[in-house]
Amino acid sequence: MPQEKPVLGLIAGGGAFPLKVAEAARRMGYAVHCVAHHGETDPGVAEFVDGITWIRLGQLGKLIKALKKGGATRAVMAGTITKKRMFEDIRPDVRALALATRLAIFHDDDILRAVAGELASEGIEIISPTDFLPDIVSPAGLLTRKRPSASQKKDISFGWKIAKELGRLDIGQCVVVRDKTVLALEAIEGTDETIRRGGTLAREKAVVVKVCKPRQDQRFDLPTVGLHTINVMAEVKASVLAIEAGRTIIFDKDDMIREADRLEMVITAINGQLPD
Repeated sequence: MPQEKPVLGLIAGGGAFPLKVAEAARRMGYAVHCVAHHGETDPGVAEFVDGITWIRLGQLGKLIKALKKGGATRAVMAGTITKKRMFEDIRPDVRALALATRLAIFHDDDILRAVAGELASEGIEIISPTDFLPDIVSPAGLLTRKRPSASQKKDISFGWKIAKELGRLDIGQCVVVRDKTVLALEAIEGTDETIRRGGTLAREKAVVVKVCKPRQDQRFDLPTVGLHTINVMAEVKASVLAIEAGRTIIFDKDDMIREADRLEMVITAINGQLPD
């Protein structure tokens, strides 16, 4: 009699990340049961999983029930949730409302840790999606042909300190600077709009710094960049992207670096230390 496959729960947001995780997990011998979010998750994920349940944002009780019914004892969170939808289309069920009453502050990490705790209480362990895609995490060092200039290194160092403080307050992960002046801080609008806003003010040569929060739970919400990030930077003629090595996810890495080189941009990944 064939041995039953272990079941991985996939709590899927938007973008291609959930599809990549599902594909990798199945290659590793897992059956994947996906809990997808209406209005966020790509319906194409159904082709990459063994079972799927659709829920509305905030239906925590239904999410837990679906994972348990699917037989998952481990689960990953992958993909984006549009934060502005929290004010437009969230439909909390009784389980979510009960959890909310125990939260003093509604910051991203607080909410995600609390949700992970609820799942753990039901016998479902949240693990990192990078366990299935280790190569998607940024290596350390200069990723492009072009190196940062002396003034750009100063901006990276300045922006790094600001971004870490922003993360410590659990507000965002990205900051845009030029000439040691803060032009934009990430909040609920997300990284793309932060880059556009800061880059517009800079006019050109903006430096974008995106880092992991100091107390980041690496099972979820790691900073992500990719080819799309470079395209947004190109819209406003930004010149430098500095990220945190080992704690940033890169999508389409080869294409991203190739396009950055074509545009003569700098991409540097710093291994937890400020540049000289």
